[in-house]
Amino acid sequence: MIYEGTDSMALLVDLLQILLGVVIGAVIGFFLARKYMKKMIKQNPPINEQMIKAMMMQMGRKPNQKQINQIMNQMTKYMD
Repeated sequence: MIYEGTDSMALLVDLLQILLGVVIGAVIGFFLARKYMKKMIKQNPPINEQMIKAMMMQMGRKPNQKQINQIMNQMTKYMD
């Protein structure tokens, strides 16, 4: 079958529209997922003061509250 010029152009335009839609959807999905994950990590931090204290005690150090607060501040600064 021999395609005329307009049919192949229409097919090309349709394929480009589909490809563009997929790319735009992927970009929007990425940013929505990123926003959702940041919100969840802020609400439920992966580490808390008790975990830091236990970790330091396992390493043979007796942490004071100032050290724990410094580590927590560094963690929250990194998360933002």
